[in-house]
Amino acid sequence: MDFKKLFFYLLVSLLAFNLACAQDQISLLKGKIKNDSTDEYMSSVHVLNLNSVEGVISDRQGNFEIAVKSKDTLYFSYLGFKPLKVPVSNDMIKLGVPIFRLTQLSFALEEVIVRPYSLTGYLDIDVKKVPLNPAGRFTIPGLPQSGYEAGNRNKSSISKAIGSLFNPADFLYNLFGKNPKQMRKLKKMREDDEIKNLLSTKFDREVLIQLLGVNRVNLEEILRNCNYSNTFIREANDLQILEAISGCYEEYKILQL
Repeated sequence: MDFKKLFFYLLVSLLAFNLACAQDQISLLKGKIKNDSTDEYMSSVHVLNLNSVEGVISDRQGNFEIAVKSKDTLYFSYLGFKPLKVPVSNDMIKLGVPIFRLTQLSFALEEVIVRPYSLTGYLDIDVKKVPLNPAGRFTIPGLPQSGYEAGNRNKSSISKAIGSLFNPADFLYNLFGKNPKQMRKLKKMREDDEIKNLLSTKFDREVLIQLLGVNRVNLEEILRNCNYSNTFIREANDLQILEAISGCYEEYKILQL
């Protein structure tokens, strides 16, 4: 082979190797967050790295620092503001302190009609008028003095589900098992305190959807086929949803042993 061609191939290979290493290099990104309407700095904004599944919050001056790599995706979340999803570039890492702006959401309040129960004052009669939810009451580790409603989740009910045509854990595997990174994400989400604190205040599933890479329909289908009640699916916060999905998958793995 001609020496010039060999040198050219070696040079191209070296540049490609250096580019790959640069993309895999972890850097500390320092940024600021502002309210797009008032131009004021925003504190307590949750900043999540969707790739590494790590989270931080901004300080009183809107400052934050988070570990990133090129091509990671940052997700900004704050109550009452539109979530912001931003891909990380090499220029963003190298050039100064980027400013991220969040836009406030506007809500249209709907009319709420309150219909009280018609009570007689006689306990034996009145208790029969109150609708009952057959779902059980469960608590989640790490959430004191709180709980959620769920369907029958004992081992016998899950064993029956294993023999069914639509197995809840098989559905989980179809979503996550073929992509083990997603299951690792599930575990890391449960270990990151900032992410757990954020999820405990959220009820819209948006952060879970972004972190897990699934849609809302898939999340609800998992829970429904893991014998969770519609009340739980509708009213639980995002941290409870995360624990429910993790619990269903762990139960299935134990039963398979």
